[in-house]
Amino acid sequence: MNVHRRIFLKGSGLALVGMGTVPSFLERLVFATPTGNRKVLITIFQRGAADGLNIVIPFGEKNYYSVRPSIAVPAPKKGDGESALDLDGFFGFHPALQSFKAIYDQGHLAVIHAVGSPDSTRSHFDAQDFMESGTPGIKSTADGWLNRHLQSKALPGATPFRSVAMGTTLPRSLQGKASALALTNINAFDLTAGNSNPSLKASFESLYQQSVDTVLGGTGTEAFEAIRFLRKVNPGQYQPASGVEYPRGRFGDNLRQVAQLIKADAGLEVAFVELGGWDHHAAEGGVLGQLAGRLTELSQGLSALFRDLENRMDDIVILTMSEFGRTVRENGNRGTDHGHANCLFVLGEWPGLHPDQLFEGRDLALTTDFRDVCGEILLKHLGNTDLKAVFPTYAVRPNHLTNFVRDKNSA
Repeated sequence: MNVHRRIFLKGSGLALVGMGTVPSFLERLVFATPTGNRKVLITIFQRGAADGLNIVIPFGEKNYYSVRPSIAVPAPKKGDGESALDLDGFFGFHPALQSFKAIYDQGHLAVIHAVGSPDSTRSHFDAQDFMESGTPGIKSTADGWLNRHLQSKALPGATPFRSVAMGTTLPRSLQGKASALALTNINAFDLTAGNSNPSLKASFESLYQQSVDTVLGGTGTEAFEAIRFLRKVNPGQYQPASGVEYPRGRFGDNLRQVAQLIKADAGLEVAFVELGGWDHHAAEGGVLGQLAGRLTELSQGLSALFRDLENRMDDIVILTMSEFGRTVRENGNRGTDHGHANCLFVLGEWPGLHPDQLFEGRDLALTTDFRDVCGEILLKHLGNTDLKAVFPTYAVRPNHLTNFVRDKNSA
């Protein structure tokens, strides 16, 4: 069965487009012109290579069950809680993504399969480096694709909080000439600026004196005022929207702090959060197991973030990424090994799981380059028209999604 599916992440959340009618929000996004409202991109990196085939299950593909006798997620059975959550009669969410399903049903969540890097490396280190640098196959690239976006699109009056990574050091994607902050805890104001700079602590004065030249790029007074403003927000007293609870742990705390920065109007444009633990060579599990635990934390965290920011989501995109997928066939340890194409929450086609459709006879084939996805978001959402500066070794197809919507409307 040769089935094709295309998917896109809504400019305000997460979104799935199947073979039916194109949702109105998707048309508004791809044909819209940038508004004066501040746009925000939140990137979530799933480190370890998540198993996309058990995250968004192709239950309509019979070969899925023949190659995964122990870890396959059963086809949907209404209300049993132990089977895939039907999306369109062919794909389904893992049952641990129940909180995602509610957002999907509201028309705010989408998926994308068979997307990734064209480089065939199965090294975690190299694959992450290539995806974050935006130059697959080239190890000498000095900066990351998100930093090049910041460099190529000047933002007058930008605060030091234009670009923030939640963690002790800047990720590869935010390293470069443009200013970016690594922030471990808003409440403690423990800020660092990359791998080589010391923590920026203590009073506003010492923070300013230590970092004005190396971190804040000479913005001086503006940086000092922005940090003082953030202190006035009193982040320790922050309360999420009514009924919203972030999951316990570092991931939930980081998402909560991203929401704080957005609601404080601190000038945030790009945020980076990561969640590790996706390398499941053994005992991955199907409905239950290690993967299910990771998916529960991911979906509960992002669902809480979505609900917390719901009245602002027209100006926010959430993009999830992982360095590569897993093998189609399970291994002898009831896990999966390093693969190729994967599932993101963004745009693509389904190549199929028949043996002659697999990449190198073992992996989900790549149909969409991740740079087309990232480039579309930068262009349509953040208004960056200089995509060549962001992805210098690749000709991004900026109208790929727009043409698809036009084709669907004319069909």
